[in-house]
Amino acid sequence: MLNQRLEISVRNAQLDDAPRLARIFRESWRLAYAGIIPAMHLEHEILRRDAGWWRRVIRTESNLLVITLGETIAGYATCGRARGGRRDTGEIYELYLAPVYQGVGLGEHLFEACRATLDELALPNLIVWALAENDAARAFYRRCGGRLARRSCVRLGKSIGIRVAFEW
Repeated sequence: MLNQRLEISVRNAQLDDAPRLARIFRESWRLAYAGIIPAMHLEHEILRRDAGWWRRVIRTESNLLVITLGETIAGYATCGRARGGRRDTGEIYELYLAPVYQGVGLGEHLFEACRATLDELALPNLIVWALAENDAARAFYRRCGGRLARRSCVRLGKSIGIRVAFEW
């Protein structure tokens, strides 16, 4: 039997990553948000973020990171200056893994890559928002050391949900 090791790495997204990013988005959102986000709105968001959408984002977004396991993209994250926050605060806007790669430590690796990116941007504080009903996301950010800081309402299609902020 061959003993092989797959290398884990994080890099900036490239244009040819777009179809895989669309698939990761679709699979991870269906897993994370079924029963939380109204079904019609969930499917609308998934359809909107097709490969063409991802190519446009890759062309303009400098902090769209992908985590790879060998040659396979396992997930992605986006980060930058916090929206509506203090000038010294960064934000992880999205962090998602394909369902098959969840729970094996890749999320923490991607989280730390975002932290390093934000440190390079001189943003020492961090905020991350998650839907209050997303138990897996809340548990993940607690394991990463985040403290629950605040709550707010968010529109989810024609419904209103609650989101919570974790800060570091």
